Amino acid sequence: MTGAEAVRVLLVDDQPLIRSALRVLIAEADDLAVAGEAGSGEEAVRLAGETRPDVVVMDIRMPGMDGIEATRRITGRPDSPRVLVLTTFDDDEYVYGALRAGASGFVVKDMALDDILGAIRIVADGEALIAPRVTRLLIEHFLEEPAAAPKRARALPAVTDREREVLTLIGRGRSNSEIAADLHITVATVKAHVARLLTKLDARDRVQLVIIAYEAGLVSA
Repeated sequence: MTGAEAVRVLLVDDQPLIRSALRVLIAEADDLAVAGEAGSGEEAVRLAGETRPDVVVMDIRMPGMDGIEATRRITGRPDSPRVLVLTTFDDDEYVYGALRAGASGFVVKDMALDDILGAIRIVADGEALIAPRVTRLLIEHFLEEPAAAPKRARALPAVTDREREVLTLIGRGRSNSEIAADLHITVATVKAHVARLLTKLDARDRVQLVIIAYEAGLVSA
């Protein structure tokens, strides 16, 4: 399926075998389509601008420009795609570096391929794919940075009470469906609240909303 409804995916990995396996699997999915393939960070940055994918599946360790720098350059553009980092290195520093560079999710290559497709769909739907341990790591690193200190008491004057509740639950790592169940509202309503929060708080994605929730004191580390 290559119509407007398909999520367009750019595959980035210096190993052709990995790209081939993902390409074949995506070709069998009705709701996903391969927008292009890149074997290096430089090529990924170029193709992301040319093909305008919805999601970039990004390897971290590649010769030349690595996946973290490529992610930083891709997400720094207006209307950038979401980046799902794919690596064999389940290491805290790589996780932190990728998320701080703008990645919306982090999965390891030894996951089942079907689970990787599920991760692509989650990220494409606007949710962050980060485990609670990774969320804690991100916040701990963020709060340790001297530049973050003046922001820790961040006020949220434009945020409504309901949006504040949603932001608090996002900061706790809750998914849209979990937030809907907690607040007894529909998932569509949750998505509308999240969209407004992203706009009001000038946040790129859900990962940044997690950080803002901590800055505002809605969730404690």
